[in-house]
Amino acid sequence: MSDALLATIQSPADLRELDVDKLPQLAEEIRHAICDQVARSGGHLTPNLGVVELTIALHYVFDFAHDRLLFDVGHQCYPHKLLTGRQHLLRKLRSREGMAGFPEPRESNYDLFSVGHAGTSISTAVGMARADSILATQDRRVVSLIGDASIVNGVALEGLNNAGTLKRQFLVVLNDNGMSIAKPQGAMAQYFDRIRISHTFGDLKARAKQVLSHLPHAETVEKLYARLTGALHAAVHPEHIFSGFGLVCVGPIDGHDISGLIKMFEQVKDFERPLLIHCKTIKGKGFDFASGDPTTFHSPKPFVRNGRGVELKEGGRSFTTAYADAMIELMQKDNKVFAITAAMPDGTGLAKVMQSFPERTLDTGICESHTMDMCAGMAKAGLKPFFAVYSTFSQRALDQVFQEVALQGLPVRVCMDRAGFVGGDGAVHHGFMDIAMFKTMPGNVLLAASDEPNLKAGLEFMRQYNDGPSFIRYPRDNVANPSLHPQVPPFELGKACLVHATTTQQKPQLAILAYGTQVYAAYEAVRKLEQQGFNMALYDARFAKPIDMQLVSQLITDSVPLVTIEDHMLLGGFGATVLEGLNELQLPTHLVYRMGMPQKWVYQDSRQNQLAEVGLDAQSITQRLLDILQQRTIRPQTMSPAKTPHANLYS
Repeated sequence: MSDALLATIQSPADLRELDVDKLPQLAEEIRHAICDQVARSGGHLTPNLGVVELTIALHYVFDFAHDRLLFDVGHQCYPHKLLTGRQHLLRKLRSREGMAGFPEPRESNYDLFSVGHAGTSISTAVGMARADSILATQDRRVVSLIGDASIVNGVALEGLNNAGTLKRQFLVVLNDNGMSIAKPQGAMAQYFDRIRISHTFGDLKARAKQVLSHLPHAETVEKLYARLTGALHAAVHPEHIFSGFGLVCVGPIDGHDISGLIKMFEQVKDFERPLLIHCKTIKGKGFDFASGDPTTFHSPKPFVRNGRGVELKEGGRSFTTAYADAMIELMQKDNKVFAITAAMPDGTGLAKVMQSFPERTLDTGICESHTMDMCAGMAKAGLKPFFAVYSTFSQRALDQVFQEVALQGLPVRVCMDRAGFVGGDGAVHHGFMDIAMFKTMPGNVLLAASDEPNLKAGLEFMRQYNDGPSFIRYPRDNVANPSLHPQVPPFELGKACLVHATTTQQKPQLAILAYGTQVYAAYEAVRKLEQQGFNMALYDARFAKPIDMQLVSQLITDSVPLVTIEDHMLLGGFGATVLEGLNELQLPTHLVYRMGMPQKWVYQDSRQNQLAEVGLDAQSITQRLLDILQQRTIRPQTMSPAKTPHANLYS
């Protein structure tokens, strides 16, 4: 191979100095750099491999130091980052010192938004286009790069509807790789399948002028159309589904033909009407193992390539896997249980469930709002829908939870993976506000799973609970092995469980009420403080709504200081609900201490580092509990061995 090119690219200006015939080599180098790093650290692989040529061509034609580039589902931004001065950050991908896995304005002015949710780029791009026009900076071209099936998201369609009314340059590049995170679902996906198969460029030339004549302001369209020549003129698609939104639609074209893309972008960069270029790409292009299994390698853990193929590095048993197995058990015992996800069958574990129950599972695609409303309809008709969704994406269905679920008192079951800190995906994906959102609605019941036995018990409670909506949260983490206790009592509405007590013979000097997996970090802290002679009690709260106020009020009445711990923001979270409950009972709150996420953005890193950063790891909890004991001048107790048996776990 000739001399390496990627190392010479410190900015897009360097890219534009290269001859076009050198760019395929650059594309190959970018692919290898991304694949080698993701193999070491994990990260988004196949979506980035699929947009390499598109990204190179866009930066070759446009000057995004001045023009606007808006990303959708920002996990396809790695090539963009490597071309905009961030190659030195790649080796620490998804760590605090390295490259964020999503667009991040803190890193570079080339990133305009921190974005990790689908469907947003067209709307934000329309906003920037309108602002630039009003502020007389309309010489800034605006480009939205949208892909991985996010074009079917409702917000994206709303953005397209408004984009069609613009009277200026506006370019949407549709990266159609035939995939979402998993295989895309729905009628729109089927339409794209048909158009890829049936569409040919040559037979459209005669019809292109006809469709343009029906666009608004036809008197100017004739002039603009005359500027569309050659391949572009022939590729205009008058029957493309998005033509009805008022956009001139071109393609589909080959999204891996760099020279063809550059010619196309050169022709359209100053086109003074909203225009959509439909590019056909291959997710995972460049590596057979990735393109052959784009779902598995969408966002893999670290992996090894060897003579036997590709081996993903083994981790522990995840909550996601535990959830899948628990759902299979539920569906075996109850034929009314129906499992649903919105484009995340692998990420939520539903892919495994689908193999066992293909008739009672469904992937709706990237449409959380629709999915929640569909669950409402299912529940109304007598099914038991379980909606598996990331906590961060459940936010997108907040209005539907309010109007169609909670207001109707319907027993929709929402299972929120990725609750709390999510690690390398960073701030765009943290699940830090689900308690605050959903506790506000009358009738909603909120649960958390501290380990696998409690996850199974919680899901079983939800299966039998028909008095309204229920929500369970669990993190992107492995389940404890071994768990504190393999057998747990059934969930009882609004009741906490005693996990551990230094002694049952007298009241504790300090009680901890932990929500979710923070039970385990608190348990480590409790055992360390017991070694110093303190008398402690640890409870698994299980419910954030309703809270076990009988337990809380008894502890406060007995003057026992109470510490609440959660991996959720303090504002509106579990601890805040405890304080609200005490206030309702006109009991004092000065004995309550809260630990949770502070009001600040926590960026990409390992989940353990993120917990430590905000004082929610075992070491920090230990120190915080000791500080409280010392602040209240509570001293270690001297107890005879006969009076210090540890209480049975979950007694």
